[in-house]
Amino acid sequence: MAGPRIALLSPGATSLDAEGLASAYTVEDRRVPTLRVNFITSLDGSATVKGLSGGLGGPADKLVFDTLRRLADVVLVGAGTVRAEGYGAMRLSDADAAWRQAHGLAAQPAFALVSGRLDLDPTSDVFAKAPVRPLVLTSASAPADARAALDGVADVISCGEEHVEPQRILDALVERGLTQILCEGGPRLFGTFLEADLVDELCLTVSPLMEGGAGIRISRGESEAARRMRLVHVLESDGLLLTRYERGR
Repeated sequence: MAGPRIALLSPGATSLDAEGLASAYTVEDRRVPTLRVNFITSLDGSATVKGLSGGLGGPADKLVFDTLRRLADVVLVGAGTVRAEGYGAMRLSDADAAWRQAHGLAAQPAFALVSGRLDLDPTSDVFAKAPVRPLVLTSASAPADARAALDGVADVISCGEEHVEPQRILDALVERGLTQILCEGGPRLFGTFLEADLVDELCLTVSPLMEGGAGIRISRGESEAARRMRLVHVLESDGLLLTRYERGR
């Protein structure tokens, strides 16, 4: 009886330029709503080093990170990740903005934050220096004073009554014409989308680093949510494995 097929992917792969990399991550039809999640992990399964994801990456991972943003209609992030990772205003480079316009897209993608408590500083650079008015996705039960403070700097949208509901997040974005959705975390937000079976793609970088310690996983949820994914590609750069998976068929 034949065993499993095993293919040698590296070394010997063809190098990709910037356009080739963009092509490798381009969806077939932008009109079809797609939730793509982007994460990095160590070899031993940690999503962070010393509490942050930045220590796991390298130049190739940063290039993929920027490429995914360039292809997205909206970048979606949980408020906790915005605080922990020190997000500022999300602004693409002039070159990326020009590329988007040349391909019929808005110069800058939208930026959407998910926050149930609205524990956000309306004077922070995330809002004050944003090239596009951000979206804040929350619940109808969020504190009224915090909502009022954010109304001046963002579009605050209720996506559920008592808590933020993942399907209503996607519905709110798609209703605004933002069909290509890139989620950058964190693990709890990813976990809620997994539990709701809403993840269409996972772009996962595997760092050649053993972290040890008690680093968190890339997803956290209240219940198990096994989902079969199909491998689209594996790229390699300086030991980093840059993978793209899509929903299994």
